[in-house]
Parts: sequence; structure tokens; C-alpha cells
Amino acid sequence: MKPIRVLAPLLLAASLVAPAHADPVGANADEATWTGPLSTRGRWIVDAHGDRFKLKSGNWHGASGTYTGSGDINDPANHHSGEKADQVPLGLDRATMATIISGFKEIGVNSIRLPFSNQMLKDTNPVNGLKDAQLNGKRPLEVYDAVVAELTRNNLAVILNNHTTTSRWCCGVDGNERWNTSQSTDQWINDWAFVADRYKANKRVVGADLYNEVRRNVWDDPNWGWGNDHDWHKASQQAADRLQQVAPDLLVIVEGINWTGIPVDGFAHGRPTLEPARFLSHTLANPEKLVYSAHFYGYTGPNHSGATGVGETTDPRYQDLSPQEHVNVLQRQAFFITEAQKHFTAPLWISEFGVGGRGENNPKARDWFERFVNQLVANDTDFAYWPLVGFHTNRGGNGWALLHWDAAGNRMGVNDGDDWRAGAWNRLVNAPSRTGQIARETRFNQLLKESCPQSEKLIGISHTGNRGLCVSGPQWSNTTRVTNEQHVTNDWASGYTKLQCPNGNAAVGYANFTLVCAPVAQGNQTRVLWFDRGDNRPDQGGDWANGHYKGQCAQDEHIAGVAYNWRRTPDALLCRK
Repeated sequence: MKPIRVLAPLLLAASLVAPAHADPVGANADEATWTGPLSTRGRWIVDAHGDRFKLKSGNWHGASGTYTGSGDINDPANHHSGEKADQVPLGLDRATMATIISGFKEIGVNSIRLPFSNQMLKDTNPVNGLKDAQLNGKRPLEVYDAVVAELTRNNLAVILNNHTTTSRWCCGVDGNERWNTSQSTDQWINDWAFVADRYKANKRVVGADLYNEVRRNVWDDPNWGWGNDHDWHKASQQAADRLQQVAPDLLVIVEGINWTGIPVDGFAHGRPTLEPARFLSHTLANPEKLVYSAHFYGYTGPNHSGATGVGETTDPRYQDLSPQEHVNVLQRQAFFITEAQKHFTAPLWISEFGVGGRGENNPKARDWFERFVNQLVANDTDFAYWPLVGFHTNRGGNGWALLHWDAAGNRMGVNDGDDWRAGAWNRLVNAPSRTGQIARETRFNQLLKESCPQSEKLIGISHTGNRGLCVSGPQWSNTTRVTNEQHVTNDWASGYTKLQCPNGNAAVGYANFTLVCAPVAQGNQTRVLWFDRGDNRPDQGGDWANGHYKGQCAQDEHIAGVAYNWRRTPDALLCRK
């Protein structure tokens, strides 16, 4: 979201100030005929027919809150840039839903990231003063319902985004730093289950964007993989598991960590974004539903919070980087996600990026926006601009939005002829993109539970660290859990305890000295693969057990057995084809 100026040392720890955005879906699809639900194939999002559906999105914020947190909440002056939304999508007091949505389609978006707050879900106070008379007197969630229905009726895909917990403008020290800063993780997941169930019958509601800009509060950092109650990987995996039970058609969208550390020179601080996913990714029960997302703004940086004055560090902002440095940093922080056939491979959605419009005179900011758009075009990346809707007074005001309305309902748009962003924006939405059928490709996933997804088999196990690698395989359902040597047919690892699947079975999981086997295997050629003193694996799937020795059968093989020693660490695999 738009920058928050850090005014007191207390806020130094969390002055990560980035505007939020939205994503378009279906850039190259015929928006009148695309069919939901959406899924993924490798790095691409596809529709129900398997055709590429590029998210060309924008953020329609407001239901997540615009109040800055001090002063009379009814005074527009105490809302971000004077843009008071009353916990409903911004601008509905200035133009009708039909008018606003017509503007979205006019500028070329095909999908909407629609932020909400947990507070909004439960608020029973009626909203009034809206241009659509039938919405007046409804509570905020009911207005949100109507907006979702109208967007999807107009063939726009909707991505639900849990942007904030309390209805406050994001993203400083505001009680919304983590998914569980102002509520428990269980409450957060239960709210998501409620929202997903509410819209699951609408197949143009295509995704659940789990939480916005996870970051530190004054004292505590989020982490990725520590296993505690600040572990964003663990919490987002739990939420994904629940959502796939409640609304299995939804894409599950996981954003990286937006900020850790104290942004003061001499102290560790930075923007991890999606870098941790290179070594610890997510594995969904239906892995063809995972999308990763990231946010970038020119005034922030890989180690710059975006603050000015008090709280500002000497680290470069993205807009200060040379063109090559900029490309390298973006690749390291997020764009690597689209590398083929890794355990982390998924579509990347830049669900927030943006810049000031008519009032932006900083040449560095303007140049950054042009270069960032070039990066999106060159990589054929799904995106969502922040924000779509704003206010103007005599063509002045905040200026970040692509469409602005004044109090009389007069619109000012990016294509009106005096907005410097028009060239880059139209180059982006009209850029040549991959279209048509996307073939399924071999998929790799980390083994994070006892078993692989039911469309995959186990192909690798780490010597220590309790990690494994799954790969595309036959669909399975029934399993046999092997805990002893009853199926061992010969002493293929002398002196070691061996677990072996029954004939005709392949391993689909391993945990706690239990081999999980399913009847999906053919072949009788075997080899023993040792990995107790170094990696022994093909260069496939990425580094799925970072820092540990790994054993991995070939892609056309399956694990038929595991051998371990008295320390009970896996040391050898029986690979079969």
C-alpha cells in the first residue's frame, strides 16, 4: 500500500511501507467465454479447459479499511489520503458498481484482487450514502457480496485477499503485521473457511490470497520454517490445507515475507520476499492450486523499508539500482519461482506494484516504473496494480489510482491524455503473452507430511532433516504402511534395517520409520543408491533438503525400499523400474 511516513523511533522496527495491488486473470483468454475454476500447470495459470489464463489484475481496496488509526473515524481527514471507504470497496459513494466496473474493463484488467479485513466480516453496522440504492442499509459484508457478484457477472475473475485483521490502513505498526497479531491462527483459518465457503459456488471467484505483507511488529519477526507461532510457512500451509477441504476449486495464493529486522543502519534488516521458498516450499493436497505472490514498489528496496526522514536507512531503494542490479534482485527475491521443474515451481503473481500518477515528478520513480513494467512484459508475469480506484478534486489528490472519481462522480482515468503512466500501462496489458493450451509437465513437491499428494510418488529422501521429494506419478488411494522387514526379498543393504514395499507397490511417503506404499508400480529392475556420505541424485527438483545429504532415484524409477542404520537415519534407497 502507499507509503507511511515513520515519525517516531518506536516505529523503526516495522516501517515497511508498500502499497497493495491486485491481479488480473485471463489476459489472453476471451473474457466473455473463459471458464473457471482456475488451476496451474508449471509456472502458468490455466482455466478449466487447460488454456493459459493470465492474471491481469488490479486492486480494488476499501473493504480492508482506510482509517489511519487516530482521530474521529467519521472524519475523512483521518483516512488515508482523505479516501474514506467505510469498509466497502472504495468509490461506491461516488459512482455505481456498474460505472466503476465498466472502467476496469475499459483499461484492460480481467481480474480483481478484492481486499477485506477480518473485522469487516463481522461488522453489523449498516453502510449508507452509496450510489447503488439497493446497497444502502446493508452491512459491509453484504456490500462485499454484491460487489463480488457484480464483478463476476461482468466476467471478471475475483481473488479474495485477507489484507488486514482490523480495518486499518496498512502497512506499519497497526495490529495487522502478522495473520495472528490481533487474533489467533485458529481464528484466522476459521475466518478463511467461512469466506471460502461463502463464495465457493461462484467459479469466477478463483483464488484466496491468504495474507498481505507479513512483517515484523516492534519486537518480533515472522519466520519461514521455524515451527513456532510466528512461522508464516507453517500457518499458510495449515490455511491451505483447510481451504482445500472447504473450497477445493480455489487457487491458494501465498505471499512471501515482506520485512524482518530493525530498519536501522548497523542492524540486520531486509525484505525476504519469496527467497525462503527456494529451500522450503508448500505442498498442497492438490498441488495444481498453488500460486506465489510478491510486492514491489520503487521507493522500497531489498533492504529499504521505504521510510523517509526518521527511520530511513542508507540502503538503496529499488529505484536507485542499476538496470542489471534491478533485474538480478527481482530474480533472486521472486522471479526464480517460475524456474521449471523445481519443488518450488509455481505461477508468480506480482499482486502489488504501483507509482504516483500526474503528481509524480521524481525521475527515479518514473524510470523504475517503466523498467518494472518491462520486467513484467519480458517474463510474461501475472500482475495486479495498486490501486485501481481513488478520489480526485479538480484533477488533484493522491494520484496513485488508475481511475479517480470526484465527489460529483466525474471520472479521471489513466488514459485521459495527461497521465505519464498510460504508455507503460497499455504496453503491459496489451503485451504479447503465451496463449492456448498448456501441457502438463512433471511436477516436483517436497514431502512435508507422511505422504505425497495422491497424484505423486516418492522419489527422494534426505539422510537427516526429515525431508523428501515427490514427483508426478499415477493416482493412488489405498496404501500399505510398512514398519518391518516382512516384504524384503533379498539382503540388498547388508547390516542395515530395511523397509520394503510389497511387490507391485511404490513408496508414496516416509515418516517415523514407516514406509507408505501404494499399488502403482511396475518393473523389476533394481539398484541400491547410497547417500550417507554425500548427495547422490540427478539435478532435478531443486535443493529440496538444503544442508542435508540427499538420495534421489531417477525420474523413471520409484522408491521400493529404504535402509537405515542403528542411528535410524536413512542411508540407502532401493530404486526400481
